[in-house]
Amino acid sequence: MKIAVVTPTYNEAENLPKLVSALFSLPLNLRVLVVDDNSPDGTGAVADELARRHAGRVSVLHRAGKQGLRTAYLEGFASALETEADVIVQMDADFSHDPAALVTMSERLASSDLVLGSRYVDGGSVDERWPFWRKGLSAFGNFYARTILRLPLRDVTTGYRMWRRETLEGLPLHRIQANGYIFLVEMAYLAHCLEYKIGEAPIYFADRRWGKSKMSFKIQAEAALRVWQVLWNYRDLKKLGKRARVA
Repeated sequence: MKIAVVTPTYNEAENLPKLVSALFSLPLNLRVLVVDDNSPDGTGAVADELARRHAGRVSVLHRAGKQGLRTAYLEGFASALETEADVIVQMDADFSHDPAALVTMSERLASSDLVLGSRYVDGGSVDERWPFWRKGLSAFGNFYARTILRLPLRDVTTGYRMWRRETLEGLPLHRIQANGYIFLVEMAYLAHCLEYKIGEAPIYFADRRWGKSKMSFKIQAEAALRVWQVLWNYRDLKKLGKRARVA
């Protein structure tokens, strides 16, 4: 099974070499695609050096500037689908997503079309150093989104995901509108509307080891408001189910 790991970066020069090393130590056939938004700290140059050092296993997509999570992943997906990858992974570059979890996620993919790295299933957890308010906000954000969208999932905002190639190819990605972290909810909801089988594998979500977190209360509050927009935008697919895949 050939796996392409897509990881967007912005100021991850310190993390990226460690992440690539950790990924390549796994017993998996992995390639890494870095999507860098012209990071001021030189992440793009670090990525280029990694691509030179690991020729054929690391590639870099350079973008002119910070353009958001949605376009970073959609461009990364398009590039990964041009390769022979059987599986496409999306993950952060800051070690909040433990690379070792990919082994369990790949096993779960054998019976799923999409696997979410979940903090809220049995065996999953979040960083014990998080303050109570942050844990509560994250848990409530998930409860809020999955309740409104009626998603039979525990963690709809996780950014750690493993997709079958055929699943991504079957999604009408041109319809996705959300930016920021609501993009993750929209992708999960779109797959659910089209009746793809979504599995969840437990993960420990760690606070980033190096650098500064990009998450804020404002970002999560905005995402909560936009859940209603996602519900409205896909009302047609919810009715059509699998038949919508051929549209």
